[in-house]
Formats: sequence, C-alpha cells, structure tokens
Amino acid sequence: MNDSEERPISPALRASDAERDQVEAQLQHHYAGGRLTLPELEERVVAAYEARTREQLHDLLADLPGEAEQPAPPTHVIDSRLLIVLLCVSPPAALIYWLICQRAARRRGSWLQAVEGAHEHEDP
Repeated sequence: MNDSEERPISPALRASDAERDQVEAQLQHHYAGGRLTLPELEERVVAAYEARTREQLHDLLADLPGEAEQPAPPTHVIDSRLLIVLLCVSPPAALIYWLICQRAARRRGSWLQAVEGAHEHEDP
C-alpha cells in the first residue's frame, strides 16, 4: 500500500504554496466582483499565506459562492509575486501597479457590460 492509500484525504492536510496562491486568486476575483471590501481582501490574503492546512484555506472561502456560480475568471489578474517584490523594493511603485490593475479591471467590466447591454437591445 502506498502513502495515499494509507491515509484518507482530509481538509486537515497541510496546504501547498500553489493552493495558497489559488485561494488568493479566488479572493481577488471576489473582491473584483464586489463581494469583499479591500480590508476584507487584505485580511483574508494574509490569512491565506499564514494558513497551514487546507481546512484553514477552505474557511476563507466558505461564505463566498463556489466556482459553479462564478463567471469565467478575468483575463488579467494581479501578479501577487510581482506586487510583493515591488512592496519590498519600492512601495510607491507597488501602489501604482495595484492601482493600474484595478483601473484596467474596472474598464474591462464596464466595457463588458456595455457590450452585453447592446446585445440585449438588438432585434432578433
């Protein structure tokens, strides 16, 4: 028997860096969708990177809709590693990068709404 057959998979398993990154991306998506405020996003992202188990990561997303209820992910997501490096090297540059990403996301959102609205008003 190998290790995966000996132990049942449970939420108490330790979380990987990739899982933490995935939770951060989901939190940013919910922030962009208006489900989280900026302070809530910051608090949950910090908690995600401090989480040791999958259960702790799951708890950060428990009150948010699941993947089946979400629209397709945005084409451009803030590169969290770049943002962290910028925060360490030059906090003003990190702020500018973050603001540009937020502005681009809002423009894409308003553009998509305009396109969808135009399709609704077309005659069949």
